[in-house]
Amino acid sequence: MFKPTTIIEPFRVKVIEPLPVRTREQRAEALRKAKLNLFSVHADQVTIDLMTDSGTSAMSQEQWAAIMRGDESYAGARSFFRFSETVKQLTGMEHIIPVHQGRAAERILFTVLGGSGKVIPANTHFDTTRANVEASGAEALDLVIEEGKDPATEHPFKGNLDVDALTKVLSERSKDVPMVVMTVTNNSGGGQPVSLENMKQVREICDKFKVPLFLDCARFAENAWFIKLREEGQAHRTPKEISEEMFRLADGAWMSSKKDAFGNIGGFLSLKDDSVAGECRNMLILTEGFPTYGGLAGRDLEALSVGLQEVLEEDYLEYRIRSTEYVWRHLDEAGVPLLRPAGGHAVYLDAREFLPHVPPGELPGQSISVAMFLEGGVRACEIGTVMFGHTLPDGTQEAGPMDLVRLAIPRRVYTQSHMDYVIEAVSYVFERREQLGGLKIIDEPSALRHFTCGFEALGWDPFAK
Repeated sequence: MFKPTTIIEPFRVKVIEPLPVRTREQRAEALRKAKLNLFSVHADQVTIDLMTDSGTSAMSQEQWAAIMRGDESYAGARSFFRFSETVKQLTGMEHIIPVHQGRAAERILFTVLGGSGKVIPANTHFDTTRANVEASGAEALDLVIEEGKDPATEHPFKGNLDVDALTKVLSERSKDVPMVVMTVTNNSGGGQPVSLENMKQVREICDKFKVPLFLDCARFAENAWFIKLREEGQAHRTPKEISEEMFRLADGAWMSSKKDAFGNIGGFLSLKDDSVAGECRNMLILTEGFPTYGGLAGRDLEALSVGLQEVLEEDYLEYRIRSTEYVWRHLDEAGVPLLRPAGGHAVYLDAREFLPHVPPGELPGQSISVAMFLEGGVRACEIGTVMFGHTLPDGTQEAGPMDLVRLAIPRRVYTQSHMDYVIEAVSYVFERREQLGGLKIIDEPSALRHFTCGFEALGWDPFAK
């Protein structure tokens, strides 16, 4: 039987978008104007954009067809009920609240259930989750397993929540804990999955202390595929069956549907509790819109409904995970330090090992990201001290848990030749890593500083050839 080793995209290209191809000098000028912050670089200067997989997917012909069915009625639109039924079938939850993206669901949920004196444990909070928890006055507490804190450690489910640590927190402060959060997959922890067994253990602990369990489920389908691949006794099950069991272990969930639903915008909050759902709907009306559109057009709700079904197709998920692993494996063979093992939506470079001569307080992940864009036009995202650290009163940086550079791969967008180009660009920067130095933050906002802060080099020229 023919068993090909080549990874082929399980789709054909029907519409193309030209890629910007710029000179090194043009990219250098773009970086200067952006104060070395890649979020401030104009997209028309970027050749391969791996900053995020959020809202950057290519929609299918079925999604585009569904868009034409969009019912734009302010209240009671047909599109909402189609979307709601799809999410209900997936999550098993009665209350479906649409929002314009995941952080809107976070803002609503933590406004209702957060507050001063509260603590919200999670395997790992992502940046907007942490910001919204803290904006409510609550404490965001990360309790990922020890293996998840070390980029070099091999473990099939490094996204797991430390059940002993959770038990200790709930034993001491359960009255202060309005929910426990499990992020699937664990984005800040390197796109690493959470096992079904770990979810069941956390569910039992939550039941013991009468604390609700919530899923941050932006990449639930990728997590389900990893469970199928890596967890004993799960290989015979479909991603849909595994996903449904995941959701039925939870009391609520929120999703940025800009990830595993292939949406360019959108999200939802799903809940079992009638009272909490009522409060969240009231908050939705204040900040997002009427409960049957939640800040979205009917056409968006139609596209998301289709996407939530397409993402569970096995041909797609096998291609998705194998293509990410392809990039990871080739960079590993080139000696590039990586977070291990390969994750789902992204490849994560270990910046501290990549630039051992640059201490965490001098932002090695940002230096690597700048160099990759300058040399190859590849835009990535620092997930480390810039994103999760803090500026101390003396101006120095309190380091984040890890310093990573995330190469987030948009769904159904780039081909294998694009990824070969990325491998070449990263390898080129790695070969010249000793030429890179540190950076410092020269201006920053009070929250989510990585989006808008400015940088300057510390005693070296980042533009030197």
